[in-house]
Amino acid sequence: MMKDNIEQIEQRIQAACFRSGRDRSEVTLIAVSKTKPNTALSEAYELGMRHFGENKVQELVQKYEDLNPVFQEKVHWHLIGHLQRNKVKYIIDKAALIHSVDSLRLAEQIEEDAVKYNLICDILIEVNIAGEDTKFGVTAEEAIALVSEIQKLPHIRVRGLMAIAPYVENPEKNRIYFKKLRQLYVDIKTKNTDNIDNGNNSKSNHYLTSLEQFNILSMGMTGDFEVAIEEGATMVRVGTGIFGERDYSVSI
Repeated sequence: MMKDNIEQIEQRIQAACFRSGRDRSEVTLIAVSKTKPNTALSEAYELGMRHFGENKVQELVQKYEDLNPVFQEKVHWHLIGHLQRNKVKYIIDKAALIHSVDSLRLAEQIEEDAVKYNLICDILIEVNIAGEDTKFGVTAEEAIALVSEIQKLPHIRVRGLMAIAPYVENPEKNRIYFKKLRQLYVDIKTKNTDNIDNGNNSKSNHYLTSLEQFNILSMGMTGDFEVAIEEGATMVRVGTGIFGERDYSVSI
């Protein structure tokens, strides 16, 4: 069944890329494996999945420690849920990408722990693109200033933006939010370009590196990922579409 699910998701991704004139290689599929047992992740791995998304730090750490030693090829773990500052230290060396940075204080904690591990941490800025009270994330207006501040931290790379669109029955209703996030992404990238002096007085290599690698738009889930791809998503986060419905009563 999972094999059929992944094949169908892949066909839909390819079709969305075709409709929007994009190459399939531009979109990374993240299998959102929260609450799913290791056996399900192993099956997904055998079917070609190499990117897994987790909401909770404890669950990511446990699966990382259980599965990384048995997977023959490298997998990439994505922390897509809200991150508390006191838990950064547990995933700083395990998450390939933290999708949910929404404050300078959190970024400063990531910087502090990254220094201890002597690594560069890749992050996305989470934007509450629809202004929902129930969701984390900065406003579109706050995002530009936050990116500028975080770029000053030498052990962090701001790779792009992430958003969780509202739950809707008709995915077309979220197109406006995906368009808005894409425009914000372009605005930030343009602002960064304006801030870089390409002459002999270049501000810093870190700014240049940040600009070059600011290339990720993480948006779109099982119900609306096709619209998100059409509007520029480079990462889509699909859980139930791959693994089926979740049983939240199960303790991992």
